Amino acid sequence: MSNYLYGAHVRANGIRQHYLCFGGRDGARASRDPVIIVPGITSPAATWAFVGERFGHQFDTYVLDVRGRGLSEASDTLDYSLDAQAADVVALAGALGLARYSVVGHSMGGRIGVRAARSAGPAMARLVMVDPPVSGPGRRAYPAKLPWYVDSIRLARAGIDAEGMRAFCPTWTEDQLRVRAQWLHTCDERAMLASFEGFHTDDIHADLPLLRVPTLLITAARGDVVLDEDVQEMQTLCPGLLHTRVPDAGHMIPWDNEAGFYEAFGDFLGAKLV
Repeated sequence: MSNYLYGAHVRANGIRQHYLCFGGRDGARASRDPVIIVPGITSPAATWAFVGERFGHQFDTYVLDVRGRGLSEASDTLDYSLDAQAADVVALAGALGLARYSVVGHSMGGRIGVRAARSAGPAMARLVMVDPPVSGPGRRAYPAKLPWYVDSIRLARAGIDAEGMRAFCPTWTEDQLRVRAQWLHTCDERAMLASFEGFHTDDIHADLPLLRVPTLLITAARGDVVLDEDVQEMQTLCPGLLHTRVPDAGHMIPWDNEAGFYEAFGDFLGAKLV
């Protein structure tokens, strides 16, 4: 039985923000901190609904459409910087009346989460960064190539089906491809370009020593987004940073090894997901 409750909009940080809500605040969930899930660079909230469902069994869960994605606000004058995205998360939590909450951010969402933690204060209870790009000034480039994003968004905007999306995500299931094909056109190309550039100009390593919340880093065993030496550097900058690698998974961890993804959280958030 689905625990999806509703999708809604709220005006927070001066823009329209859209989110999906799962689980609710009743039963055992009432005693646990709510969770805000922040997806990656071209992942509208709807593409993370299956993860929201699992989280919703244990937590009051909100999956955010990052500005310029999904049904959240987008325009040619909107600020798509990391600072603006981070301020959105903090403002969303306030607008929803969340006195304490945890943030789970994937890829770009992990970078948003660590930047948001700087200004969230004691309201942010925990942070989980899932395979965040470790690129930045003077560092190696993010391994994914820009044309992959540009080409897939433009094809989606023109109309693409699940089979057409398979060329970009060859290991995904039919259902996963269908959902991505349905929603990818809502990713504003300007937002994507600004975020991709930010992967190489924003220094999230400078944020790590400032973290004052328990933090878990979850990384993929396959791929080269976060290497062993990156983990070691991050743990040096942020003593106490926990780390788990998910086997048999590339960057899109819950698509590759969904069970392993949930298992990697353990009881870090206050209850196990498996």
